Amino acid sequence: MTGVDLRYEPNLALALGGGGALGAAHAGVLEVLAERGIQPAIVVGTSAGSIAGGAYAMGTDPYEFTELVLQARWGDFGTFTMTPGLGLLDTEGLRDTVERVAHDALIEDLPIRFAAVATDITTEETVVISQGSLVEAIGASIAVPGLFRPKQLNGRMFVDGGVLQNLPLEAAFAMGASHVIGVRLAPEWDFLPGMRTALQVHEYEIRDDVTMITPRLSQHSQWVVRDLPGLVHLGREAAERALRDYPVIHPRPQAVAPSEPDVRSAPASAQTPAPPRGVAPFFQRRSGHEPTRD
Repeated sequence: MTGVDLRYEPNLALALGGGGALGAAHAGVLEVLAERGIQPAIVVGTSAGSIAGGAYAMGTDPYEFTELVLQARWGDFGTFTMTPGLGLLDTEGLRDTVERVAHDALIEDLPIRFAAVATDITTEETVVISQGSLVEAIGASIAVPGLFRPKQLNGRMFVDGGVLQNLPLEAAFAMGASHVIGVRLAPEWDFLPGMRTALQVHEYEIRDDVTMITPRLSQHSQWVVRDLPGLVHLGREAAERALRDYPVIHPRPQAVAPSEPDVRSAPASAQTPAPPRGVAPFFQRRSGHEPTRD
């Protein structure tokens, strides 16, 4: 345990890193935090971390969020476009998915302070989006170059926040955090010229006011939506290692079956259930609206 008790740290922040499909591991981390009574007051997410962070800030039950993650597909976040552009997917698919079952929320109205990290491709700077549409902010944060088209928002053009700050520790401290729990899924994007951030992140990781959770994900691809239960399980394992000194005060509900690693012999259809619209329903939490139906 660090010199502070994270259960009583008043300005505790949670920084959730990017990593594509590896973001399923965030769900396992959120479960463990709830079980140990650790409740961050600030949440900052980059790319996949912005999705999990938005769910947490909205007040979604962590076990409900896990179930939604297990149902997720790439199509829940973007739609293929045949028109010329700088990506195969348009993040408007995220809005279409959400609005089919729920309504958007303003970040400033969420019960927990939240921000999504994106990269301004014109100025080449990190932008912390802490106001306005939650859906639009997440759409900007997840716009992976080459996969998603850049997202236009408030007169600026954004791509994935991971280009400059894949693990938003710096952004969390800028929002007033006194201690940050960081969840790192994937290395920084060091292959991009002029965008080397690993050293900067390491300088934050070794600080006394940072608690790192690093799932062991080396055998998994951030571009393949496969073995989501296994990724959730690895997130739980990592959080339990990092927070082993904290007792469980809110046991996992008995009705919730623990996530298990991938069973390679099982057919893909058995590994990933396919119910309605993936993670979209989490935006409904605390929004004060009921889902609409056609």
